[in-house]
Amino acid sequence: MSRDDDDRPRERLSWREVDRRRGGARPTEDRRPQSAEALARASAAAKVYTKQLDAMFIKGKGGAEAERLALAMRDARGTPEFSIACRAYKDALGLPEETGQLALFLDSGDPELVLAALGALRAVHAGGKLQPSSGLRTQLRLLAQDANDSVAEDAEALLAAF
Repeated sequence: MSRDDDDRPRERLSWREVDRRRGGARPTEDRRPQSAEALARASAAAKVYTKQLDAMFIKGKGGAEAERLALAMRDARGTPEFSIACRAYKDALGLPEETGQLALFLDSGDPELVLAALGALRAVHAGGKLQPSSGLRTQLRLLAQDANDSVAEDAEALLAAF
């Protein structure tokens, strides 16, 4: 007679009972190092590991400071303090590597910052890493009509390169 044909309810064992039938509970060994040197090595390894993990979750160059300055730029967009926020980012970290943040610099209204952003976008495009969006093209068309001749010429040249 097979077990499925049996009318008796099947007994379910707890994990403790399963371990007891195997010959005792599984050993729980404390694998911590015992000597002072081993403790120091383990502590140093843990610090290196946590530092690597932190670096993985902090985006881009500059880490938390870059995130704070980028947030300040996004929050100041459309206000008179926007060019000041862009200048603070550039002074602290240089130009951003992300095209979205570079596009923010194009809206700053400061010819020096706009020219720097156009140069950075040109370099990214020359490296083949820039996929111009319709929004970026529109920004460049508007900048091509700027009163500052050097800004207008650089914007036209970049727009023609696409």
